[in-house]
Amino acid sequence: MAYDASYVSKIENAQQQPTHEFARRADEVLNTGGSLIRRCREYTSARPSPRAAHSPAHVIQDDASALAQCLVVRHEEAECRFADGTYHMHMRRQLYNASDVPVTRYLIRIAVDRHPNTPQQSNELYRQRPLTWEEIGLRAWCGDEELRWEAKHDRDAFKEVWLLFENEHRKLPLYPGETSWIEYRYTVGEDKWGRWFQRAIRLPTERLSVQLIFPARLDPAVWGTESTMTAQAVAVRTAITQRDDGDERIFSWSTDNPPLHARYRFEWRLNDSDATSEDVSPSERMRRLGVVQSDDPALRQTCEPFDLPSDHDLARSISELLTAFLHPLRAAHSFGKGIGLAAPQIGINRCAAVVQAPDQPPLVLFNPRIVDASEETDEQYEGCLSFFDVRGALQRPLRIEVEHTDLDGIPTSPASSTRPLASGPTRSTISKASSTPTACPPASILCQSSGTTAREPRGATTRRPTDPPVFTHKRSQVRTEHARLTTANRTPSP
Repeated sequence: MAYDASYVSKIENAQQQPTHEFARRADEVLNTGGSLIRRCREYTSARPSPRAAHSPAHVIQDDASALAQCLVVRHEEAECRFADGTYHMHMRRQLYNASDVPVTRYLIRIAVDRHPNTPQQSNELYRQRPLTWEEIGLRAWCGDEELRWEAKHDRDAFKEVWLLFENEHRKLPLYPGETSWIEYRYTVGEDKWGRWFQRAIRLPTERLSVQLIFPARLDPAVWGTESTMTAQAVAVRTAITQRDDGDERIFSWSTDNPPLHARYRFEWRLNDSDATSEDVSPSERMRRLGVVQSDDPALRQTCEPFDLPSDHDLARSISELLTAFLHPLRAAHSFGKGIGLAAPQIGINRCAAVVQAPDQPPLVLFNPRIVDASEETDEQYEGCLSFFDVRGALQRPLRIEVEHTDLDGIPTSPASSTRPLASGPTRSTISKASSTPTACPPASILCQSSGTTAREPRGATTRRPTDPPVFTHKRSQVRTEHARLTTANRTPSP
């Protein structure tokens, strides 16, 4: 199941509550037809708080950790809108009281960080100009009733607030078994709000939806990462969609049953004239997105093939990770001819790759091997995600045939592909993901080693985020996750 043994042991011994994700994986591995998932949902929705059953109601209301055991979030809708130099936040949560005592307050947090990559700069900013209640303008409602609130913590860049289920006219307790929507709004100027938006799962949550709204004229691009207590940050596993509505561009994302304590962080770049950015090379931007660069020996190792279907769960996890990487890469750069990414390029020494042609869905290949190539070729400028500082003019066949394996271990008949997919994105990527050398080395190696290959600076055509995301899942961490998955999915030889 790809979970640490100590974590499973704590759940078996009732020392820790199971998450929806754990129930889902267990349901798949044990093939229970969804019964484990249903039982987990019933348990989460109906379980009373042990502390609540034996504690006076007023204790519950003043203890945030005890309160967390009372409530279930049926749906959270989080909206961040940027307009006229100000970020407008609108949060809505449907709360269910799963305890046997009334709930009369709810804790929320507001945190800002204008320079997330330079803490000293942020600290100095908020020492000089702290975030104030006046500029936030916090307001909250339960249905149509406006709620009172009181500050619990008031710091320069962090506020913690109790929303009180009451107003000057009446009290609005949430009784056991009842469900109610609460919402709150606040604003922060762009001079104090950084280009990121994060949701932390502090209560059992059935659905989380996020919308980020920007002026379309700023040509915004958005990417996201998720992290849990048992895993480092990776790209969000469900796609971020976008649409234009008048002069606004709306980015939407959602997930069901997010793990407790998970964090979902979204970042963006805006093409505004006042934006300031670091003077870093294109390859460094790719490195910050988690792509291994050409100076890493991982790219020169022979990949380990999958033993399918025995490695089914491991292969699927790596497939999801590869596919999830495509969105932040596309947000950082325009790939007009398509894009390809091999597992070694994110620090996983396995024979897997994902390729995506323009306007086509991603195609994941396991144990890919080029078995035939046409004699007809043409020459185009190409690049490589792992050697992102240069581009080179390379000759590629107009047609290739690729043999690969599906998750059930069934070899496919050779799949044909023609340009543009048969060129750089596919041919170079499969070379990196193959367990045996191919006749076509990666574009990065050709550009680096051939003295006659033409070079074209990439910087002039690269779209660079103003604040590139600094992922915490560097190569060593990705390899650790790979090793954990490998151990969990292998059995000793007889």
